[in-house]
Amino acid sequence: MELTVYTSKSYQIWIERGALDQIGARCASLFPSGAKAVVVTDTHVAPLYLERVSASLRGAGFSVTSCAFPAGEASKRLHTIEGMYSHMAEAHITRSDFVVALGGGVTGDMAGFAAASYLRGIPFVQVPTTLLSQVDSSVGGKTGVDLPQGKNLVGAFHQPSFVLIDPDTLSTLPAHYFADGMGEVIKYGCIKSRALFDRIAQAEDIHASMDEIIYRCVDIKRDVVERDEFDTGERALLNFGHTFGHALEKLHHYEGLSHGEAVGIGMVMMARLGENAGLTEQGTADQIVAVLQKYSLPTSSDLPLEQIVAATASDKKSSGSSIGLVLLEKIGESFVHSVSRTELPSLAEGCHA
Repeated sequence: MELTVYTSKSYQIWIERGALDQIGARCASLFPSGAKAVVVTDTHVAPLYLERVSASLRGAGFSVTSCAFPAGEASKRLHTIEGMYSHMAEAHITRSDFVVALGGGVTGDMAGFAAASYLRGIPFVQVPTTLLSQVDSSVGGKTGVDLPQGKNLVGAFHQPSFVLIDPDTLSTLPAHYFADGMGEVIKYGCIKSRALFDRIAQAEDIHASMDEIIYRCVDIKRDVVERDEFDTGERALLNFGHTFGHALEKLHHYEGLSHGEAVGIGMVMMARLGENAGLTEQGTADQIVAVLQKYSLPTSSDLPLEQIVAATASDKKSSGSSIGLVLLEKIGESFVHSVSRTELPSLAEGCHA
């Protein structure tokens, strides 16, 4: 299955089982013979797939080096990016060479940012190996790192040269990380597709239809990104659940609560906020709770509401003294509702059960 993303730089998304072994041939159609490839990965993914991807690249005539950082969100910092710069400088990487991001969302975000900023921009390829990165973060060109003050506060828009998705990599994904990705899959149903939401909610074996579900999520994101590449309008809808979700991740110091888990809780909170404000169809939050529970995702947090609201202060959807809340009219239909930051605490009352 293939999709083409038509942005300022058009590129293809290739979804196929066993595709990892074909990455060399794909890169050979895009990059000059003899170019250097830097494979960026983490310490969890490297033992599983690094040699396989490197062998395919070498077989296509590329010179390959690699660098691996300690797995986990805690590594998503500027000091890790500096290590990537040093590796690329020592390997004499030029603008004719390219980076391969092999791993989950943290890897893709950081490798993409390193590629966007090294020599003021070199090409990179996304090879996502987690469900979360396959359905969401590998597509759309958002790259970046966290600061102590908040998530993804430093970054750049840098579209990949192509995205290679091999659903077979999900077979090595621990159940916890698969559930984490389902948080983002559920989000796509919430914001854009009642049919997708119902399919997820009713599936007896979600793994049997995972290829098609990945395709549908990617297609939704492709459609949104094409209309709003630089996140000035509709693309904000992709952040449903993320305002409170990112706040929860920050309060947990990016440990113990995964991104998908935090987003799931954030979706429930935002649906309840919308219902309480009369902007969201009643019962929407309960539907989201039911499907999150089906996939073993949490639906609430023990942290005080005032702490969660305060932690949204650095949210990227803030503009001056206001913040854009992504709400649902009902499952499958979403919109952005701008409120003043002073209104948020009172609006949020009762949304944290």
